[in-house]
Amino acid sequence: MVGTVSSDKHMKELQFAIEINATKQRVWDTLWQDATFREWAGIIDPGTYMVGELKAGSEIQFISAENGYGVTSLVEQVVPGEFLLLRHQADTQDAGARARESEWTGGAETYSLVQNNGTTTLTATFDVPPQQEKYFKTAYPKVLDCIKELAEKD
Repeated sequence: MVGTVSSDKHMKELQFAIEINATKQRVWDTLWQDATFREWAGIIDPGTYMVGELKAGSEIQFISAENGYGVTSLVEQVVPGEFLLLRHQADTQDAGARARESEWTGGAETYSLVQNNGTTTLTATFDVPPQQEKYFKTAYPKVLDCIKELAEKD
Protein backbone atom coordinates (compact mmCIF):
# COMPACT_ATOMS: atom_id res chain seq x y z
CA MET A 1 0.00 0.00 0.00
CA VAL A 2 1.24 3.42 -0.93
CA GLY A 3 -0.04 5.29 2.14
CA THR A 4 -1.49 4.44 5.49
CA VAL A 5 -4.55 5.53 7.36
CA SER A 6 -3.99 6.72 10.90
CA SER A 7 -7.39 6.51 12.50
CA ASP A 8 -8.91 9.32 14.43
CA LYS A 9 -9.50 8.17 18.03
CA HIS A 10 -13.28 8.68 17.95
CA MET A 11 -13.65 6.67 14.73
CA LYS A 12 -13.80 2.98 13.90
CA GLU A 13 -11.66 1.81 10.96
CA LEU A 14 -13.39 -0.51 8.51
CA GLN A 15 -11.87 -2.31 5.52
CA PHE A 16 -13.56 -4.01 2.59
CA ALA A 17 -12.13 -5.66 -0.53
CA ILE A 18 -13.46 -7.20 -3.74
CA GLU A 19 -12.00 -8.90 -6.83
CA ILE A 20 -13.11 -7.27 -10.09
CA ASN A 21 -12.61 -8.75 -13.57
CA ALA A 22 -11.35 -5.49 -15.08
CA THR A 23 -8.14 -3.47 -15.34
CA LYS A 24 -7.05 -1.05 -12.61
CA GLN A 25 -7.77 1.88 -14.92
CA ARG A 26 -11.30 0.64 -15.62
CA VAL A 27 -11.99 0.24 -11.89
CA TRP A 28 -10.47 3.68 -11.15
CA ASP A 29 -12.65 5.29 -13.81
CA THR A 30 -15.71 3.50 -12.39
CA LEU A 31 -14.89 4.88 -8.95
CA TRP A 32 -14.33 8.50 -9.91
CA GLN A 33 -16.19 9.35 -13.15
CA ASP A 34 -19.28 11.35 -12.28
CA ALA A 35 -22.03 9.05 -13.62
CA THR A 36 -20.66 5.85 -12.08
CA PHE A 37 -19.59 7.60 -8.85
CA ARG A 38 -23.17 8.81 -8.35
CA GLU A 39 -24.45 5.25 -8.85
CA TRP A 40 -22.29 3.54 -6.24
CA ALA A 41 -22.09 6.44 -3.76
CA GLY A 42 -25.87 6.73 -3.91
CA ILE A 43 -26.14 3.34 -2.20
CA ILE A 44 -24.70 4.91 0.99
CA ASP A 45 -26.46 8.26 0.67
CA PRO A 46 -28.93 8.77 -2.23
CA GLY A 47 -28.04 11.57 -4.61
CA THR A 48 -24.41 11.87 -3.49
CA TYR A 49 -22.16 13.73 -5.90
CA MET A 50 -18.58 15.00 -5.87
CA VAL A 51 -17.34 18.55 -6.43
CA GLY A 52 -13.64 19.19 -7.01
CA GLU A 53 -10.61 17.57 -8.60
CA LEU A 54 -8.76 14.45 -7.49
CA LYS A 55 -5.40 16.20 -7.33
CA ALA A 56 -2.97 16.08 -4.39
CA GLY A 57 -3.46 19.12 -2.17
CA SER A 58 -6.94 19.87 -3.54
CA GLU A 59 -10.14 19.96 -1.54
CA ILE A 60 -13.02 17.85 -2.73
CA GLN A 61 -16.61 17.85 -1.50
CA PHE A 62 -18.96 14.89 -1.26
CA ILE A 63 -22.52 16.21 -1.02
CA SER A 64 -25.89 14.49 -0.67
CA ALA A 65 -28.40 15.99 -3.08
CA GLU A 66 -31.13 14.61 -0.83
CA ASN A 67 -30.31 16.48 2.39
CA GLY A 68 -27.48 18.87 1.41
CA TYR A 69 -25.16 17.34 4.01
CA GLY A 70 -21.63 16.57 3.00
CA VAL A 71 -17.99 16.23 3.84
CA THR A 72 -15.12 18.39 2.62
CA SER A 73 -11.96 16.32 2.23
CA LEU A 74 -8.32 16.99 1.44
CA VAL A 75 -6.84 14.86 -1.33
CA GLU A 76 -3.77 13.96 0.71
CA GLN A 77 -2.26 11.45 -1.71
CA VAL A 78 -3.24 10.28 -5.18
CA VAL A 79 -1.60 7.87 -7.62
CA PRO A 80 -4.10 7.79 -10.52
CA GLY A 81 -5.28 4.28 -11.25
CA GLU A 82 -3.76 2.91 -8.04
CA PHE A 83 -4.29 4.75 -4.78
CA LEU A 84 -6.23 7.59 -3.17
CA LEU A 85 -6.04 8.92 0.40
CA LEU A 86 -8.67 11.42 1.51
CA ARG A 87 -8.59 13.19 4.88
CA HIS A 88 -11.97 14.57 5.96
CA GLN A 89 -11.54 18.24 6.90
CA ALA A 90 -15.07 19.37 7.70
CA ASP A 91 -18.67 18.21 7.93
CA THR A 92 -20.95 20.54 5.98
CA GLN A 93 -24.57 21.27 5.20
CA ASP A 94 -26.42 23.42 2.68
CA ALA A 95 -24.40 21.88 -0.18
CA GLY A 96 -21.11 22.65 1.54
CA ALA A 97 -21.94 26.26 2.45
CA ARG A 98 -22.09 25.82 6.25
CA ALA A 99 -20.36 23.73 8.88
CA ARG A 100 -22.28 21.15 10.91
CA GLU A 101 -21.44 18.72 13.73
CA SER A 102 -18.00 17.16 13.20
CA GLU A 103 -19.08 13.54 12.92
CA TRP A 104 -16.68 12.65 10.07
CA THR A 105 -14.05 15.39 10.55
CA GLY A 106 -10.55 13.98 11.04
CA GLY A 107 -11.36 10.62 9.49
CA ALA A 108 -9.48 9.15 6.56
CA GLU A 109 -10.56 7.14 3.53
CA THR A 110 -8.36 5.15 1.14
CA TYR A 111 -8.93 3.29 -2.10
CA SER A 112 -6.20 0.91 -3.25
CA LEU A 113 -6.18 -0.99 -6.55
CA VAL A 114 -3.87 -3.94 -7.30
CA GLN A 115 -4.01 -5.72 -10.64
CA ASN A 116 -2.99 -9.36 -11.12
CA ASN A 117 -3.65 -11.41 -14.28
CA GLY A 118 -6.47 -9.17 -15.54
CA THR A 119 -8.23 -9.04 -12.16
CA THR A 120 -8.14 -5.99 -9.92
CA THR A 121 -8.47 -6.11 -6.15
CA LEU A 122 -10.14 -2.97 -4.84
CA THR A 123 -9.57 -2.37 -1.14
CA ALA A 124 -11.44 0.45 0.58
CA THR A 125 -10.42 1.45 4.11
CA PHE A 126 -12.17 4.23 5.97
CA ASP A 127 -12.97 5.64 9.38
CA VAL A 128 -16.60 5.79 10.44
CA PRO A 129 -18.29 7.24 13.52
CA PRO A 130 -19.04 4.33 15.91
CA GLN A 131 -22.79 4.83 15.57
CA GLN A 132 -22.45 4.31 11.78
CA GLU A 133 -20.38 1.09 11.97
CA LYS A 134 -23.28 -1.38 11.73
CA TYR A 135 -24.83 0.49 8.78
CA PHE A 136 -21.57 0.54 6.80
CA LYS A 137 -20.89 -3.15 7.51
CA THR A 138 -24.25 -3.91 5.89
CA ALA A 139 -24.25 -1.28 3.12
CA TYR A 140 -20.63 -1.24 1.93
CA PRO A 141 -20.56 -4.79 0.51
CA LYS A 142 -23.49 -3.65 -1.67
CA VAL A 143 -21.37 -0.66 -2.77
CA LEU A 144 -18.51 -2.98 -3.80
CA ASP A 145 -20.91 -5.26 -5.67
CA CYS A 146 -22.20 -2.22 -7.56
CA ILE A 147 -18.66 -1.03 -8.43
CA LYS A 148 -17.82 -4.57 -9.64
CA GLU A 149 -20.94 -4.74 -11.80
CA LEU A 150 -20.31 -1.29 -13.30
CA ALA A 151 -16.60 -1.98 -14.00
CA GLU A 152 -17.28 -5.37 -15.57
CA LYS A 153 -19.93 -4.03 -18.00
CA ASP A 154 -18.93 -4.03 -21.67
